[in-house]
Amino acid sequence: MRIGIVTATYLPSRNGVATSTALYARGLRERGHEVRIFAPRHPQAPEREEGVYRLNSSFAGARALGAPADYPIMLAPGPLLTARLPLRDLDVLHTMHPFLAGRLALTWSRLANAPVVFTAHTQYDQYLHYTPMPRRVGRAMLRPHISAFARRVDTVLAPGRAMEQMLREYGFGGEVTLFPNPVDLAAFREARGEDFRAEHGVPGDVPLVMYLGRLAPEKNLDVLLRAFARAQASRPELRLVVVGDGPSREEAQDGAPQGVTFTGPLPYARVPDALAAADAFLTASTSEVLPMSMIEALAAGTPLVAAHSPAALDLVRDGLNGIVTDPTPDALAAGLLGMLRPDRLPALQAGARTSAAQYDLPTRAAALEEVYARTVARGRTRSRFWAGKNS
Repeated sequence: MRIGIVTATYLPSRNGVATSTALYARGLRERGHEVRIFAPRHPQAPEREEGVYRLNSSFAGARALGAPADYPIMLAPGPLLTARLPLRDLDVLHTMHPFLAGRLALTWSRLANAPVVFTAHTQYDQYLHYTPMPRRVGRAMLRPHISAFARRVDTVLAPGRAMEQMLREYGFGGEVTLFPNPVDLAAFREARGEDFRAEHGVPGDVPLVMYLGRLAPEKNLDVLLRAFARAQASRPELRLVVVGDGPSREEAQDGAPQGVTFTGPLPYARVPDALAAADAFLTASTSEVLPMSMIEALAAGTPLVAAHSPAALDLVRDGLNGIVTDPTPDALAAGLLGMLRPDRLPALQAGARTSAAQYDLPTRAAALEEVYARTVARGRTRSRFWAGKNS
């Protein structure tokens, strides 16, 4: 198949959508498919990227909308650029975004006479605090738009039950296929954490807790740090390493107790070793969908201590690969201390690795191939009705 992926974020940006898109492209190419990625221009992108077509973008627009610093906002291509893009022979288009990237996918589907697959990745109304508008106004605008977009594509996927529930709440009544993100398990099977521990001064016999992800208000970092401090009161030797960056980093660092290290962002190639260095992954976020970092932690054999959230319910099998608690410092601290007991931790680590097998890239790429094949076999069922109206 000739597959076109239209995405508003791609490597070298660091986020779950960019990472999972790159992994799926690799997995599908390994299965013999031609994958063309249409993504915003990024100043740190390599000069030559096989199968990647960069569209104009704006970092100023990203800052105005509160997007991460490495997340340029895609700009609509003009007719001259569009004419040069390899669009007309595509068999299927796939987008993860219901805004400009999604609109382009629908418009381009008319040129190729190809169906459109949409993966609903983001609970957008959880991020309205970044935008310069009242939350109620933002919700009133977002919900009908996303529901309408989902009705106008040909196949709708969701990485977890949280996104399916969101689509239902927004008014979408069509079929939604649960479709989790992939992980390259090979990289995590070979991961070793000794060098990472040595780099940050954590001896091999000291229990190490880790949070890896975006440092932002919706991640509830204050709750996470208070939970760690309460666990540390019972076990003073505990260490916490926080990996990542974001608008809440400075505030979190200022309020962090002793024994906490902030590394800043890491190159993705170092993520497996970082996660393998930890004994437990701790998160206090209650708005997660199905974050790559939590799946990657399981792949590294690092069990999860997670506040109750849709992602936690999808990923954690309590007592097998982690613990789900109430989203309070006391509950998270108790869960962490219970997990780190020497008589429990080895079994949880083994369970984490076992539970990650379903997310292995070859397995997920084969499943996505099947989704595309079914969608192509049905043909364009809905996208043709909207592309002409909104192009």
